[in-house]
Amino acid sequence: MAGSTESTAAELSAIADNVAQYRSRVAGLAEPWIGTDRDDVVAAIHEAERQLRNAERTLTRAIKACD
Repeated sequence: MAGSTESTAAELSAIADNVAQYRSRVAGLAEPWIGTDRDDVVAAIHEAERQLRNAERTLTRAIKACD
């Protein structure tokens, strides 16, 4: 059975908010490593942050598609 677009959009919005919070937390984890010899750690954290940002954007598009 198909769900309503309103409930789907609401659930997607809640998930997008959580992803945004996680993205912010992940970004903060890079700070202590910047300027050290652990560029590998910084690069991996920044890549994770970029992927979470992409997920956030994709979720936003899905929310708009529900309108």
